[in-house]
Amino acid sequence: MTAVSVEKVNGTPKTSPEPRFSPVALAEAEAIRTRAAAEADALRTEAAGKAEAEKAKASEEAEKLRIANERAAMRLEKEKADHRAHLAKKNAETAKSNAEEEKANKAAADKEAAEAKRDAEQQRTERWWKWGARGIYAVGLVIAAPVQFMHFWDRARPFLIAAPALLEGLALVLAFGAAWAVAHRRDVAPYRVGIMLGAVIAAGINMYGGLSDPRIGFNAGLIGAIASLGGPIVLMAYEHGIAQKADGIPSWRERRSAEKAAEAEAAVVEQARLEKEAAETAAAAEKKAAQERAEEEQRRRDDDRREGHPKIWEIAEAMRSARGSQYVTEQIWAEAWYRKTGSKLVGVTAEIEAESRAAQARMQNVTSTPIIGEFSLIESQKGPRSKRDPNAPDGRRNNGGTPPVRRAGDSQPNSPVARNQARVEQTAVAPQNDRPSDN
Repeated sequence: MTAVSVEKVNGTPKTSPEPRFSPVALAEAEAIRTRAAAEADALRTEAAGKAEAEKAKASEEAEKLRIANERAAMRLEKEKADHRAHLAKKNAETAKSNAEEEKANKAAADKEAAEAKRDAEQQRTERWWKWGARGIYAVGLVIAAPVQFMHFWDRARPFLIAAPALLEGLALVLAFGAAWAVAHRRDVAPYRVGIMLGAVIAAGINMYGGLSDPRIGFNAGLIGAIASLGGPIVLMAYEHGIAQKADGIPSWRERRSAEKAAEAEAAVVEQARLEKEAAETAAAAEKKAAQERAEEEQRRRDDDRREGHPKIWEIAEAMRSARGSQYVTEQIWAEAWYRKTGSKLVGVTAEIEAESRAAQARMQNVTSTPIIGEFSLIESQKGPRSKRDPNAPDGRRNNGGTPPVRRAGDSQPNSPVARNQARVEQTAVAPQNDRPSDN
């Protein structure tokens, strides 16, 4: 038999009946869709979380890099500032050194200039003094020689004409000998004595000639005597100064300056000695006062310990006497306290230690006991739950209010730790359920 399909009925196309779907199939489809949407949401959430994490990590890395760069910049600025400060300090030290060197050089130059000026002045004055003394001697020789020539002139004894040359030349030659002695650092006293003897003899002869010979006269004899004495005296004074300079003998002014400097130095030394003695006296007084305060404090401590702890004091006093100590020191007192009370802490007895430990035990119990009540930590974690608005839309999926059918594998399986804990609890409860009832 052949099956015939009817396409039209009374000329009208026949419509096929609407397909019907099972609620189970709808629920399964909705569950699949919901699971797919949840997985998609989870993936989106995970991706968003990863993106946020990467973003946060990137921001954190950027912040760390910024802080590192900022610190590096600050460190660089600090190093630059330190380097600039070092350069400034070095430049200041160099400038100071240069200034000190310039000052020292200027002082040395000024000193050299002053010494050169002083040397030039000394040479100038010495030159004038030298030629002045020689000039005076020459003038005296010019005055005294004619007087002596007139006095010794005798036609019967013409050889006496050489007597003036002998008398005046004697002083001159001895003056030259004195100059030689000064230059060779020899004794000049004999030469000076000879100069003065020759000058006195020549002066006496001139004075005698002026008084006895009318041709010469008193005035010529007197001036001749003065000339015979003055020239050698001036020349001897010049040689005496040169000799003192060569021998390094200080002048009166130098000796006076040295005496003043010695007096000033002695005054400074005396002032320093007086200040040292005053400081030593003050230090001794301070030391004595400190010792008296220490002794007073020791007496107060001993009296307090003797009155407050007489038994321990007896032990401490015995230990002090045995050890030969002057006072009951802190070490002796600590040892006596330990021998009497057994406590290494001075001031702590067995009663105080027992009360302290009891208080510590009570505090330990109080701090380790859990709090029950309104201050409990467990209750404090429970916050008030907000009521749901009755007009709020249904939080479930748009499936007509029908909850999705749960299938195996929809929910997250328990963790291994929870399974092990449940197994342990079942193992512990099973023997109790197996006990026979008392009834």
